[in-house]
Amino acid sequence: MFSEVGLFLINIVFSLLGTILLLRAWVYALRVHPFNPYSQAMFKVTDWLVLPLRRLVKAGRFWDWTSLLGSWLSALVYLILSAMVLTGSFSVLGNLPMLLLAAVFTVLRWALSLVFWIVLLQALLSWIQPQSPTMPLLRSVTAPLLDPIRRILPDLGGLDLSPLVLLLLTQVLNMIVTRMAFSLVPI
Repeated sequence: MFSEVGLFLINIVFSLLGTILLLRAWVYALRVHPFNPYSQAMFKVTDWLVLPLRRLVKAGRFWDWTSLLGSWLSALVYLILSAMVLTGSFSVLGNLPMLLLAAVFTVLRWALSLVFWIVLLQALLSWIQPQSPTMPLLRSVTAPLLDPIRRILPDLGGLDLSPLVLLLLTQVLNMIVTRMAFSLVPI
């Protein structure tokens, strides 16, 4: 029972941290205004990790490599702690090279889940409360992903199926990435 609770808490804490770091990198790439209240909240939650990492890795022109590195480190710690709780030993560190690669797949899973939830939230808000103050931010974050799909899909007159297509794509990709990650680290 304690191992299940431990795994649950490890999953929640590190998945949230890694996802917020990915969102920080995404917002940086899209050049969302840094004084946006949502951006400020992200900075406050993640600055404790990102600012020290900036001494090692600088943010690039288009990508916040520091936030991406922080997300990868979160995934690595998540995998190590999860494996230790499941096996009850430190012997998982012998599989460190595989864990390093599995952390990349874990970050990809988190990124796909982030896309899924943001697109779902935007779709629901567009039906329920299209004038919500978060809609401009959600539109600017999802537009680079939805616009290519909108160009491919036929015009259905006010019905936009691009969020549905993107939701399905993220779920399929998430299944593939999850399978690949679990094949790397047999626990």
